[in-house]
Amino acid sequence: MSETKQSWVDSLLVYKDIRMLRILLLGAISGFPWVLIASSLSLWLKEEGLSRSTIGWAGLIFGVYAFNYLWAPIIDRIQIPLLTKKLGHRRGWIVLMQLIILLSLIVWSFINPTQNLALLISVGLIIAIASATQDITVDALRIEQIDANEGKSMAAGAAMAVVGWWTGYKLGGVVALFTAEFFQNMGVADYWQATFLVLGVLIIFMNICLMFVHEPIDNNRQNNQKETDQMIINKLGSNNVLTNFIAYISGTIGGPIISFFKKNGFAIAVGILGFVFLFKIGEAFLGRMSIVFYKEIGFSKGQIAIYSKGLGWITTVVFTLIGGIMAMRAGTVKTMFFAGGLMAVTNLLFALLAWTGKSELLFAIAVIADDITAAFATVAFVAFISLLVDRTYTATQYALLASIGTAGRTTLASSSGALVDWLNGDWGTFFIITTVMVIPSLICLWFIRNKVKVGAK
Repeated sequence: MSETKQSWVDSLLVYKDIRMLRILLLGAISGFPWVLIASSLSLWLKEEGLSRSTIGWAGLIFGVYAFNYLWAPIIDRIQIPLLTKKLGHRRGWIVLMQLIILLSLIVWSFINPTQNLALLISVGLIIAIASATQDITVDALRIEQIDANEGKSMAAGAAMAVVGWWTGYKLGGVVALFTAEFFQNMGVADYWQATFLVLGVLIIFMNICLMFVHEPIDNNRQNNQKETDQMIINKLGSNNVLTNFIAYISGTIGGPIISFFKKNGFAIAVGILGFVFLFKIGEAFLGRMSIVFYKEIGFSKGQIAIYSKGLGWITTVVFTLIGGIMAMRAGTVKTMFFAGGLMAVTNLLFALLAWTGKSELLFAIAVIADDITAAFATVAFVAFISLLVDRTYTATQYALLASIGTAGRTTLASSSGALVDWLNGDWGTFFIITTVMVIPSLICLWFIRNKVKVGAK
């Protein structure tokens, strides 16, 4: 008994590593843009009188997260003039993307959604592209904080990354909602536009904090990539501009894919990709429409901020850390089965809330359950794909796996608003459907469960 207790204590002590604090900050930087293009944009459009279908289809801008692996090789190789020399390769890219997001917020502050919806969505797309590009670098820098042979630290790092992401998203959402409500109560006509200027200040603050994140100098990655290029050139039998270009494209895009299938075998690799694509679709359908549901059922922005953002953040932090320990001890696969079951139960709670009507107690219970589910599911998912990546292709291979996961959540979930409209606003049935969506991913996971070696070891 004492040995088991000590093991749990040892697992918990992994979080004391200073690198975990750096990973926490990187997660917050990654999560904050979702405040802008998810909850804030959805509520902004809702309060301007746009339909649920329009709000749902506006979420197509998230689709860029599903394809950021296409330009991940560029992030790995190209250096930003001045910024790379001053800040480092990874941090230079992050700062550049943060500046683009900041400028986009300034543009948003001058836009009227009903008159310039196309322009508003276009700027939102720019934010999404900058955020997706930033995520490539953030994930690579996060993984590179930890040595490849530190399995427990990687699981703990995944937990801290998730805590950081939800901190940026939840607390950023609290700031956004309360600021918007404050300006609205003050009689400011364009209160959301004014709110985006306040959120821009947070962008500046995050860039200052980024300077405290250490960037390891890794020459092996570039040397290994050059060796791969040279191997391809040798096989082509000549060395000229054309073969160098072919070697570059093949090495940077084809290399990570070949490495993944070679490591796992074709059948298992396909099973992994199927699971990654399907795992969080039901959660995404629920999440895309949740804030619209809260508003329609009668909750104010302040109540949404307290229960869905503030209380949810505390729950997420606690259970993400617990989820990290569970992933370290039980393994990521078992943790994901557990999270899948929680997803189904949580979605049923939202169906119950839809059928019973406005209830602050049931709302709080459903939100807490949803955040616990998200905590376990996300930390297991991040640890799962972090342990699968080849360090030679850190940014590209992680981006590829993460993008496949995002593809399911963003492209399919964009029809969530249309589904609610098709159901004539029957939210209860909608949440039942999202419960059923959990099953296919768990079937994929069942078939690969004994063949994928990602655990607590």
